[in-house]
Amino acid sequence: MQTKDRGQPDWIPFDPDRASAPGETLRETLEALPLSQTDLALRTGMSIKHVNQLVSGSATLSHDTAIRLERATGVPATTWNNLEARYRDSITRAEERETLADSKDWLRQMPVSALRSRGVVTATMRDPGTVLQEVLAFFGVSSISAWEAAWARPSAAFLQSSAFQAEPGAVAAWLRLGEQAAQGVEAKPFDKATLRAAIPKLRELTLLSPEEFWPLVQEICARAGVAVVVVPEVTGARASGATRWLSPTKALVQLSVRHKRNDHLWFALFHELAHVLLHGKKEVFVESKLGHDGGRIDQEHEANDFARTTLIPVTAESELKAVETPADARRLARQLGVHPGIIAGRIQHDRGDYKFGTPELFVSLRVTDGRQ
Repeated sequence: MQTKDRGQPDWIPFDPDRASAPGETLRETLEALPLSQTDLALRTGMSIKHVNQLVSGSATLSHDTAIRLERATGVPATTWNNLEARYRDSITRAEERETLADSKDWLRQMPVSALRSRGVVTATMRDPGTVLQEVLAFFGVSSISAWEAAWARPSAAFLQSSAFQAEPGAVAAWLRLGEQAAQGVEAKPFDKATLRAAIPKLRELTLLSPEEFWPLVQEICARAGVAVVVVPEVTGARASGATRWLSPTKALVQLSVRHKRNDHLWFALFHELAHVLLHGKKEVFVESKLGHDGGRIDQEHEANDFARTTLIPVTAESELKAVETPADARRLARQLGVHPGIIAGRIQHDRGDYKFGTPELFVSLRVTDGRQ
């Protein structure tokens, strides 16, 4: 703003890191004009007491007052209103930080270290109130109670090892990271027929290298209305995959590649796609709590069966049972048109025969920054 023609100071933009009371700017403006508080009272029709309260910061600067100050000082009313709004905002946030600082027990349930490594949290635990504010902002909620409502029972179907106890905060953080990653995936409106038709093509991709198949997986699924993302595991989540609906027309399939092997990735992908194809958009599936979560064990079995038979058809069961050596596994894989790791992984799972765990049968996966 140019004000030199009226003998007024150039306006310095507000520094958000220093939310001072509008009274400080008013005092500096009066000194620069120059005007006394008495002069300002006369020019604005306000009492000297009110002007003094504005300068000291003890009175709220209203919109009406901002207009009066604009006419008396030449500083726009919007500037005074913005200063007041930012000042009140800083006070409210400071008060909130003090209140939130008493919620350290809840904060301990959150994977703060993992979020800090991803740049989500920047404050240190010496300032727990600010850390908690950053965590709430990351989750997109206004309060701890809102977090409980939105994330304590996340609307997702996720595969996780029943041998371990998942940590709710870590699971929620991992799911939120997937939600954010999916925002960058452009997808057409969901079409079930298109997705069903794409399953054989996705299966063919098992033969390719990760660098080749991954962009194709994302592209094919996006055409059917499904955003597929890879988000490295958050320690404590122990999740391999998750499925949920971001909107009625866009599904999200999220994978962690937790086991870092191609057979696990493909099984998890088809398991999650089964939830998209076969189950409701508002369903909640938690495999580790099947006995306590509305009896959804049938849906999990359906998803497992879909993944299993998609990768190795039921008609090949007899040939699978006849596999005795890694060479047999490679021959059957060629016959079925899948990667040998798919065969070897199934044998390991069904028989517990780990001679099929030789590295040459599998592809090791490395996840970095959400990509494999």
